[in-house]
Amino acid sequence: MDIVLLGSTGSIGTQTLDVCRAHNIKVKALSANRNTELLEAQAREFHPECVCVCDESRFLDMRSRLADTDIKVLCGMEGLCELARLKCGRVVNAVVGMVGLLPTLAAARAGNDIALANKETLVAGGSLVTDCVRENGVRLLPIDSEHSAIFQCLMGAMGNKLSKIILTASGGPFFGKNRGELENVTVEQALKHPNWSMGAKITVDSATLINKGLELIEAVRLFDVSPEQVEIVVHRQSIIHSAVEFDDGAVIAQLGTADMRIPIQLALTYPERLPCPAKKLSLFDVGALTFDKADEDTFRCLSAAKKAVAAGGTAPCLVNSANEAAVALFLEGKIKFLEIGDIVTEALETLKVVQAPTIDDIMSAKAAAEAFVALRAKV
Repeated sequence: MDIVLLGSTGSIGTQTLDVCRAHNIKVKALSANRNTELLEAQAREFHPECVCVCDESRFLDMRSRLADTDIKVLCGMEGLCELARLKCGRVVNAVVGMVGLLPTLAAARAGNDIALANKETLVAGGSLVTDCVRENGVRLLPIDSEHSAIFQCLMGAMGNKLSKIILTASGGPFFGKNRGELENVTVEQALKHPNWSMGAKITVDSATLINKGLELIEAVRLFDVSPEQVEIVVHRQSIIHSAVEFDDGAVIAQLGTADMRIPIQLALTYPERLPCPAKKLSLFDVGALTFDKADEDTFRCLSAAKKAVAAGGTAPCLVNSANEAAVALFLEGKIKFLEIGDIVTEALETLKVVQAPTIDDIMSAKAAAEAFVALRAKV
């Protein structure tokens, strides 16, 4: 097995390399956005054919760092897509945001199976992505813990279709809080996730619950179900990673410790299951499992995502892109925490939705959402 790893310096990327070390998986290419120091260290350890630095202003620095090697250095979106087209066993898409869309399409068109951690690809791309995957006869293997759990539950379904997906959510750091209590939330507070260690953007997404809304949209795309067939359940312990219900009422769930190396490894080695360095689950240590409903009045992002998938077309892209822009402003201290949900909801209510969109329509929707957020936030 050999892989191309897009987004190697982020949380999913570094854990993917942990799996590669454990099982001697060859890394054919690596990419980072701007962290040239870590990308250089990874390149020297794994000896890929190519690396790509997405931030074009870091290209000369990256090329200088690897000048004594035979590693090809690329940059920008075209470089990222060139990596995705390299023939390999899996393209692991672990980049953050809609930047992952074009490389996913490039990988599928090149006939490469895709291990997907970049949920924005399916949220924004929708049928463009699923149709491309189907037409090129490649596999789309989920890395997100929830979608991996659903995938694993269906591995033994023997052709029986599910009747419902139970999509679990940790509830983030602000579970049980009302809008008044969240008025002055700081960036530091939003980045304190109770169970998972993740990058800043996805951690904030978990705090606003839009992460679960985006995962609902992704589940609809991945498993060909209606939005009404996906039930979101807040499960604070993050032990049940998701479950499926069948027509006879039987519910099959996937359980495990909160360690992303488990779903990452399965996406790389499927259909094989190999020993994993993650801690094994002890139900005695867990003790009790709890389940609650999500508060969509307080966490408006989740409600906006549900409305977007029902609206279809470019609506999910608008919500996703408005959220990306708003979260970036929150992390910079330019807007308040609750404004993220307000802005995302307003973008969906204000901007035009195009049905059966082309790639140009999707990119236009992204630009429109970003412009709306900038105007709304007055930055």
